[in-house]
Amino acid sequence: MSGELFDRSRLRFKPLRERSSKVRIERDHVRPDAPAHGLSAEARGLAAEAAAAVRAARAAGGAVILAFGAHAIKNGLAPVLIRLAERGWLTHLATNGAGVIHDWEFAYQGSSSEDVRENLARGEFGLWQETGLYLNLALAVGARAGLGYGEAVGALVHRDGLDIPAEGALGEEARSLAAERPEAAAAAADLLAVLRRLALPPGFLAVPHPWKRFGLQAAAFRLRVPFTAHPMFGHDIIYSHPACSGAAVGRTAERDFLRFTASVSGLAEGVYLSVGSAVMSPMIFEKALSMARNVALQEGRRVESFKIFVVDLAPPGWDWRGGAEPPPEHPAYYLRFLKTFSRAGAPLAYVQADNRAFLAALCTELGAC
Repeated sequence: MSGELFDRSRLRFKPLRERSSKVRIERDHVRPDAPAHGLSAEARGLAAEAAAAVRAARAAGGAVILAFGAHAIKNGLAPVLIRLAERGWLTHLATNGAGVIHDWEFAYQGSSSEDVRENLARGEFGLWQETGLYLNLALAVGARAGLGYGEAVGALVHRDGLDIPAEGALGEEARSLAAERPEAAAAAADLLAVLRRLALPPGFLAVPHPWKRFGLQAAAFRLRVPFTAHPMFGHDIIYSHPACSGAAVGRTAERDFLRFTASVSGLAEGVYLSVGSAVMSPMIFEKALSMARNVALQEGRRVESFKIFVVDLAPPGWDWRGGAEPPPEHPAYYLRFLKTFSRAGAPLAYVQADNRAFLAALCTELGAC
């Protein structure tokens, strides 16, 4: 059954500078040396416990993966996370599509977070030219280059622009690769389709990022720390823009999931930190862990002896450290992130805390801040 498709070319986009944003990164960022205010004694204890686990993991060569929701970026935590990555405490960073967008907007314009209620009423929510254009272009260019979603955006910020190939050269590339490397040929053809829609000239497209020092993706690119993005199509504002290529989104997101799974494969004796991500983090983790264990068991290895620390604002409603799940009639049974992590066969610690205070405390405990 077929139906009419919405024509994105009919949309009218406004310049990002005309948007009123609620968060200004220079004013609202969390300094790495900021004190962790408002933490309960339990949360402070868990931060110290997590720091000890991270130290032990890195001493043993284990992975330390931090998966976080978009609010960690919107709350101005990028400087803290950059410091942790620079000091070698984090081996992998993972977030959702909104986390990518906030991080890029901060690096590009120094502000992010629009008034959704107000802009939705006017039919303007998410319809901002630069965000849609540059991020989609970064993904299309990155897909052709074999980059992941987060890496492609990190490269855009780090390099302050994108290399736009000539249409003729792209067409020839797609034809010449079709027989031997069909996926690479398809990525070239996808980029060609985007460039034709936009009528962009070839050459270096300069995209300055005056607030680059606040860009976590750019820092990860510079430090060669994997930064993976795990979007869901239609969840993010960039999919409204005519520059969007679903194929490029899929190619880069697929690479990021496989890169994430490779990191989970090295999680033995390591630490998994999930901060403010009730859906994305547990969902990708359980699939990646199953894949990692499948291969490890074939090779006579095990992916175990790691620890999981979860931080969120929801009250737990259940003692998850014991390993037993609540019955289906209990509300805590439907806290997907805790139920999912409790099934991983690893010690699970959960605390209800503000992500700004917890990550600042963790940074201080590790001596990085």
